[in-house]
Amino acid sequence: MRISLLLLAILCSLSQLAIAQIQHQSTGWLFLLNNTKINKKWGTHLDVQLRSSDQFSQLRNFMFRPGLTYFINDKSDVTLGYLLNETFIDQVGRKDLRLTEHRIWQQYIYKHKISTVNISHRFRLEQRFMEQTAGQDLFAQRFRYFFRTILPLEKGKQNFDKGPFAALQNELFFNVQNKGKLNGHVFDQNRAYLAAGYRFSKKMDIEAGYLNQTVKGLKQSTMNHAVQLALYTRF
Repeated sequence: MRISLLLLAILCSLSQLAIAQIQHQSTGWLFLLNNTKINKKWGTHLDVQLRSSDQFSQLRNFMFRPGLTYFINDKSDVTLGYLLNETFIDQVGRKDLRLTEHRIWQQYIYKHKISTVNISHRFRLEQRFMEQTAGQDLFAQRFRYFFRTILPLEKGKQNFDKGPFAALQNELFFNVQNKGKLNGHVFDQNRAYLAAGYRFSKKMDIEAGYLNQTVKGLKQSTMNHAVQLALYTRF
């Protein structure tokens, strides 16, 4: 656990050092995730997210992401899905603006254990259809790598099905198409996250934590300090 905390601190420090001009924000994120197994080989994915604007002043993003999952084996699965992202922009002296983004996404997840620590790796490719303020839509592709560990806090539990836990995760985002019309860089953003949670059963977890989001901008970059509340359900 000490190593995990050290890695998180290093990631946050590197994010700050890599950016010359940073705009800081404070936001709140609500994350709801459900995975349902239809049978041995097929299942569904659904996550819904609500994100506030800076200083928790209003709702900035509503995200709805369904998907269809195929289970390769007990450790691996692939998912094909869609995402609707509504961004609400508060403009002083003008009518509030809402921008819509549609995405098609594909992902591969591999899960394994080291002692009592559960580890998952997620590789996701996104095709993004983004509405722009200038009125002309933009298409781009993005690759994401996500790493997450769950450490049970009660000793002697090889099969973790109930009790408190700590979660550590990090996700890297890379622009792979049309980067010139986004931020001009391959690197898009990084999200480092540390949380404490409780597993009520094999079907439900709840957790709360701190997420450090560093977004590379075209002229100015942003560091977002987010408080996240998450609910995970599995059926």
